[in-house]
This record gives sequence, structure tokens and C-alpha cells, in this order.
Amino acid sequence: MTAAQLLVVATPLAPLLLLAAGLPRATRRHLPALLWLAPLPGLAAALLAGGAPPLVLDPDRLRFTLALDAPAALLLGACALLWSAAGIHARAYLGTGPGAVRFAAWWLVTQSGSLGVFVAGDLIGFYLAFALVSLPAYGLIVHDGTPAARRAAAVTLLLAVLGEVALLLGFVLLADAVPGGSIAIADAVAALRGGKAPDLAIALLIAGFGLKAGLLPLHVWLPLAHPAAPMPASAVLSGAIVKAGIIGLLRVLPLDGSEAGWGAALAAIGFATAFWGVGCGITQRNPKTVLAYSTVSQMGLLAAALGLGMAAGEPGAALAIAFAALHHVLAKGALFLAVGVIAGLGGWRAMLLVLLPALVLALGFGGAPLTGGALAKAATKPLFGESLAATLAALSAAGSTLLMLHFTRRLAAGRGAGGVAPGLLLPWLLLAVAAMVLPWVLYPRLGLGDPLALPMPEALWPVLLGAALFAALRRWGARLPAVPEGDLLHPAERVLRATGGWGAGIARIEAALRVWPVAGMALLLLLLAVGATLTIGAR
Repeated sequence: MTAAQLLVVATPLAPLLLLAAGLPRATRRHLPALLWLAPLPGLAAALLAGGAPPLVLDPDRLRFTLALDAPAALLLGACALLWSAAGIHARAYLGTGPGAVRFAAWWLVTQSGSLGVFVAGDLIGFYLAFALVSLPAYGLIVHDGTPAARRAAAVTLLLAVLGEVALLLGFVLLADAVPGGSIAIADAVAALRGGKAPDLAIALLIAGFGLKAGLLPLHVWLPLAHPAAPMPASAVLSGAIVKAGIIGLLRVLPLDGSEAGWGAALAAIGFATAFWGVGCGITQRNPKTVLAYSTVSQMGLLAAALGLGMAAGEPGAALAIAFAALHHVLAKGALFLAVGVIAGLGGWRAMLLVLLPALVLALGFGGAPLTGGALAKAATKPLFGESLAATLAALSAAGSTLLMLHFTRRLAAGRGAGGVAPGLLLPWLLLAVAAMVLPWVLYPRLGLGDPLALPMPEALWPVLLGAALFAALRRWGARLPAVPEGDLLHPAERVLRATGGWGAGIARIEAALRVWPVAGMALLLLLLAVGATLTIGAR
């Protein structure tokens, strides 16, 4: 095993090994202070192991695979940096005590899956990593124990289970279509290209990954979970965890134009999600909820770009989408941390250290010139072409500007007084700087073009339109009907209550949640066994 391959193996195992080291009573209390260390092997793998030869076990048949291609390396590096910065924030935010240790345990298990999806190259490994990023997130969301947190966690867990079922069925159909019994994702995608896998497999995969990415109508967990979760958990939920859905779509969907019809369908769902997120978000007052709906909108736009690239057979689609997603990881994770920081700051400190950087990041989501977001928009622009899709993308950028200016206004309303702990301030500033600088460093190195040659007027008009819409929102926004957090979930709940099925369903969910710690420990032990087996077998 080469050093690069060892880093790839360590990426999902390091959080679990840190958790195992923190299980003894003597070391348990130190676990929250060490959270920032666990993602570092993943960050090193993204920097040093991208493009390294894949590690393949049982190469003649099943082909268990660990690999890191360029798009996955971009997302892995960004997510690892976010997990590390948010880990520092979590230590200062949660303090010490049994609650912090319990949170740290759920944090590390979820992190293992969040980073593992970027290196898993076979269906079984990917499914296990995806389960870890989906199911243990319940423990992060429910941490505060409020009724809102319990409800959000229950809804998230229920939808996560449904997503896991959809993925399992889709993967079974894929594996059945691959000749020779291989479970390598590359072989499964080849079967999709060759028309050997049924359309039902693609539909199930889009549903399962689309749920995690927050696509309409399965997005409802995002605006419920983000406001209810502690601040560092909200940052990784929106910045890193939803990217498991994006990398899933990038990994398993054929991007060669062979499934143009499904690409067009995904693009339509993506555009609908993008505008739905803006429409719901502008009625919210909680800045974390506004950010959640912004994530819904942004993931919808990425899905639209992916669908169009899939339909056109655009070879650079995966790299362009991964680059745009990298910007979202860093900027959105930073803005969630900003909500926690500004509550302890007032006066010029709040303006200089939080509001001005947050405004730059916010405008970046609309593609404002000279921001990292402008480069993210430029990277995906060729996928939208010059047709109706390009107009919709520009209007979506205007909507993002409107929504993020609304967020900045709500953020300013949360200013506090006094000082803020360095453990809260430094991670926010680190991520803010990374979101501003890293896109400029990576854009030319990835061969995406010269960032200084981008046409500024073309990128400016959606921002100006969004600013004009924000001015109108400030004047007449009070007349808009309030959209409850979770939007479509509320009419669905009324239907269930009317049919008498809601009470029984909630009882079953609560019964499942009571045994969840046992199930979670069983899943953790299973993953440790699988990881040990892979490590021993690779020697």
C-alpha cells in the first residue's frame, strides 16, 4: 500500500479510531477538544492523494475499491476543512460535560460517513458510508432536547431511512445488471451507459441522493434540522452532509449523454428546487432557516447543472460542479458559524469581524464579481448554454442575491454585546477567508480558465436585480404569507392527521428512536469490522 492509498484508507477510519480512543473513562472528557484532528487525514488525502491509483481488493470479482478522483478530492478537501473548523467551534460552543462528549461521539460517526463517501469506489462501501452520514446525524440534531429538535430529528431520521431504502433498491438493480458480479461503481455506471440497468434504478438513485441533497419535494428536513441543531452541527449539515447527495449523483449517473431524458428530468427538478428555496426563504426571520432554504436553492441549481451536463454529455461537468460545490461548502459553513459569533459581538467589532465578511460571502452566492461565488458561477455557466436554461440560471442568481441580502439583514438583527470566545471567532474567520481565497487559487489550476478574464457586466446584472428585489422586499415583504419551516411537510401532516395515521406513525418512530443508541452502536461496530478487514486485506 502506498502512502497516498494509506491516506485514503485513513480518511473514514480516523474519526472512528478517535472515537474508540475516547471510549475509556480516563480519556472520554478530552474527546470534544480533539474533534478538529479527525478530518486532517482526509484533508491530507485531498491534497496529496487525488488521482492516486485506486486500492482494489478482490480485483478479479467483486472489486472492493477505495479511490479519489479530482472532483471527489475537491469536495473531500473542502468538507474536511469545514469539519475541522467546525470541530474547534463545537468545543467552544458546547463546553465540557457529558452532553459534549455524547455530541462528540455522534459527530465523529457522522463525520466518518461524510468523508467516506468521497473515497468509496464500490456499491457496498459507498452504501455503508452513506448510511453513516445519514442516520447518526439524528444525534447531532436532537442534541438540545427541545421539542423542535426532537421533531426535526425524527423527521430527518424517517426521511433518511426512506432514502436508504431507495438507494439500496437502486444499488441492487445496478449490481444485478453488472456482468461478472462486480460491485465497483465504475462497472455499475458502465452498465447504465449500456442500457443494461432499468430506468427504475436511475429513478431510485435520483430519489435517494436527491433527498440528501435537499431536492424538491424531499427537501423538508433541511429547514427543520438546521434551526434546531446546535450551531456547529448546522454548519456541517448544510455545508458538508448535503454534499453526500451531490457526490452520489456525480458518481453513479452517466454523464456521457446516454441518459439524456433523465438528465432533462433532473434539470427540471433542480430549477424548481432553486426557485422554491428562494420563495420560501424570503418569508423566514430566523437567519439559520434562511440559510437552510438558501442551501435548498443552491443544491437545486447544482442539480440542474448536473442534469444539463448529463443530457449533453459534457465531459467537464463533474469537475465544474465539484468546484461550485466546494465554494458552497466553505461559504455556507462559514455563514452558519457567523450566526453563532455575532450573538456575542456588538458595535464596530460585529461590523468589521462578521457583517462585512458575511456580506461578501452572501453576495458571492449571487455571483457578484471578484468573489469566490463568481468563479463558481463561471465554472458551471457552460453547462447552461445560451438557451432558456441560461436565463433561468441568471434569474436564480438574482434570487440568491435577494435571499442572501435578506439573510444579512436577519444576521445584523442578532447582534449582541461584549466579546466572543476565540474558539468561536477563529473558525468563522478561517472559513470566510478560505471561501474567498481558495476558489481563486484553484480555478486556474483546474484548467477552468483565467479568473481575471471573466466578463464583469454579465455577472453583475443578476446581483443588481437581486438588490432591487431586496429593496422591494424590505418595503412590502410584510404582506407576504408566512411559510412555516418545513413548508410542504405541514400539509402532509394535516392529511395524515385527517386519515388517523399520524398518531400511530409517530408512536412507531418514537419506539424506533428509543432503541436507536443500540442500533447506532451496532452500526459503528460493523463499520469498524469492515474497516479493519479492508486494512488487513490491503497489506
